[in-house]
Amino acid sequence: MCGIIGYIGDRDAQPVLLDGLQRLEYRGYDSCGMATYIEKKRALSVRKLPGKIKDLEKLLKSKPLMGNCGIGHCRWATHGVPNQANAHPHLDCKGEIALVHNGIIENYSVLKKELSGEGHKFLSQTDTEVIVHLIEKYYKHVPIEEAVRKALHKLEGSFAIGVISKKEPLKLVGARLGSPLVIGKGKDENFLASDISALLDFAKDVIFLEDKEMAVLTAQGIKISKLTGEPVTREAVKIAWDVSQAQKQGWPHFMLKEINEQPKVLDNILSRRVQQGKNRVFFEELAIPDKRLSSVDSILIVACGTAYHAGLCGKYILEDLCGIPVSVDVSSEFRYRNPLVSKNNLVLSISQSGETADTLAAVREAKNKGAATLTICNCLGSSLVRESDGVIYTHAGPEIGVASTKAFTAQLSILYLFALYLAGLKKTLPQTKIAKLLDKISAIPRLQTEILKKQDLVKMSARRHHHFGSFLFLGRNVNYPVALEGALKLKEISYIPAEGYPAGEMKHGPIALIDEYRAVVCIAPESRIYEKMVSNIQEIRSRRGIIIAIASDGDEKIKDLTREVIYIPKTDEFFSPLVTAIPLQLLAYHVAVKRGCNVDQPRNLAKSVTVE
Repeated sequence: MCGIIGYIGDRDAQPVLLDGLQRLEYRGYDSCGMATYIEKKRALSVRKLPGKIKDLEKLLKSKPLMGNCGIGHCRWATHGVPNQANAHPHLDCKGEIALVHNGIIENYSVLKKELSGEGHKFLSQTDTEVIVHLIEKYYKHVPIEEAVRKALHKLEGSFAIGVISKKEPLKLVGARLGSPLVIGKGKDENFLASDISALLDFAKDVIFLEDKEMAVLTAQGIKISKLTGEPVTREAVKIAWDVSQAQKQGWPHFMLKEINEQPKVLDNILSRRVQQGKNRVFFEELAIPDKRLSSVDSILIVACGTAYHAGLCGKYILEDLCGIPVSVDVSSEFRYRNPLVSKNNLVLSISQSGETADTLAAVREAKNKGAATLTICNCLGSSLVRESDGVIYTHAGPEIGVASTKAFTAQLSILYLFALYLAGLKKTLPQTKIAKLLDKISAIPRLQTEILKKQDLVKMSARRHHHFGSFLFLGRNVNYPVALEGALKLKEISYIPAEGYPAGEMKHGPIALIDEYRAVVCIAPESRIYEKMVSNIQEIRSRRGIIIAIASDGDEKIKDLTREVIYIPKTDEFFSPLVTAIPLQLLAYHVAVKRGCNVDQPRNLAKSVTVE
């Protein structure tokens, strides 16, 4: 993995591929490259190297690639270290076939041994290279797509591939199983990519390939078929995202831009999901019948990373409003523990990309057991969306920073609205109470904006604390998952060890860590458990702990306990995660900037984890 771009048409392929790769940078990578067919030489040419796309761009200035058909890739190493040999694209023995690949081939070592015995020469340590040699093996007196089809039947694992051939330079072949691949439709040109963002400059009409499907692209047409050979007909859908949404627009980093977009995102969600004048929630794409939803007797939430923390908040929200039990699983654990799921359960998956491999596997497991499946997702037409019974889109726009920010609060917002919708169906709340809660959440964008106007105060706090060797984040009730998320943000982008904990559990272990060399972030807004949180802060203070408090405006008591207070507007405790998350995101961001870290592309991380 991690990013694929392909082009075939009348224009020079190199700038198209380079633009696509630049738009895929946010996914995280450690090497990159591209290959094109050069008509004048009647040959494939490759440029690839370890490092950044800017390095590839410099190489291309001195050694440009010509041609109207090509493939590009940015790689996040799985098999083999980041070096030139392991970078994509890979070629067959004769240099007649070029291939890029996302995913993992689980039986590659067996295939490699078999192919080596047949005389194939391998130049890399990657699992990917076996695919191009398999294609070479079967590429005898058949079209390239048939050779690809035969090769893919030999593979075990996951893949999204792009293939071009010297023998058939007017074709670009793509196929997928378990890793995303999307086709962009143009006029006398067509595109292939692992992510819509790579196509924003070139195509608004896209076709999403499904698992075990192949596409053969020419400049004039697109043919889709199953890997078994049956033709597939599928209409293109129009992408509403604007190119400007995937650009920094003057911000120093995408992450800071996306933090500051959160009030607008929430406003957009509310305007789409709440009927004006009626104070009712509606979801036009939900698809699961109200009768089935109202009969649900428990909810199981599956997610990974930041989405998992949103799901933990969702447990508090859904149990409170809907009066049914909710459990939350890390997706990778759910599928391997033989979960007790029945047709009366709703399995709710949460994913920004909709391509998270572990969450996809969890949803498939739930469907096999007869549960209804609903996905909260940001990406139109993603795998999770297509495989779930219903979907609720967050409509947050492209999130480019690897560390998720606006997607988190967008997911939270949808969880609140879905809980209110379900409470109405199950009649656990009267309509008057639902209307009051909708009024309260409608005030949150304004409160978020107030916090963002004071972010210089968070920046000052980050300057004072960026040197600490570790951080502890404490929260209670619905803000306990926010503490987990605050710790995750800090460790992701600043590389400082950080741990989130329920504040009431501090005495059961973490209190042993507290001293003057670590910072403790305490989420203590006005709430019914505020005094409990104050007691925890006093315990930390008595052990000379360095405290950063997140507190409500006007809280004078907190000043007696710590000099370091980040004030946030007063809000209903129930909706406070939508407010408390923002200063924690800003704290992580400014600490990372002060430490000179790559905020948008932290080391070793990928935006969309499409392999286990």
